[in-house]
Amino acid sequence: MSQGTNILPSLPRISARARKQALPYEPVCAIFRRYLHLEKLKFTPERAMILDAVLRKTGLFEAEQLVDDLKQLGHRASRATVYRTLSHLQDAGILKQVFFDNKQSYYEVIAGRQTYDYLICVCSGKVIEFNSDKLRKLRDEICREHGFEPVSHQFHIFGLCPEAREKAKESKS
Repeated sequence: MSQGTNILPSLPRISARARKQALPYEPVCAIFRRYLHLEKLKFTPERAMILDAVLRKTGLFEAEQLVDDLKQLGHRASRATVYRTLSHLQDAGILKQVFFDNKQSYYEVIAGRQTYDYLICVCSGKVIEFNSDKLRKLRDEICREHGFEPVSHQFHIFGLCPEAREKAKESKS
């Protein structure tokens, strides 16, 4: 695993060297293989199987859900191998880890895909994905003002979904 302090570990931790080498439409498998090679790690059958399972996911997923999916498909990979591989995929810039609260974190494939922001209901835990060109433009403008090059961002709005608000009204009555 790459060394160094990461201020925000949920951001892709791809090195500048690896990022410069990635081509715009390069297959994700090639990106992962290059990352592993740079880290002096092997592209094992287990890692290939986990990468394949991850790339089949749409939207957010939990690590434990991935472990269960692999078991149901008859694949043998330890829980530790799955978690380590998810960390490598994050470091390679293929996944991002998304935290909603202290209880649960989710993963999302970002390589070659549209990334999303989230509305999270604090009562029900309901999560709604959205994307906004206005938000992306604002991010880019803020980055330009401060001399930053955006790599990724996370925008979470915590609130009450309509069902939770209705439940709250009913309980007050």
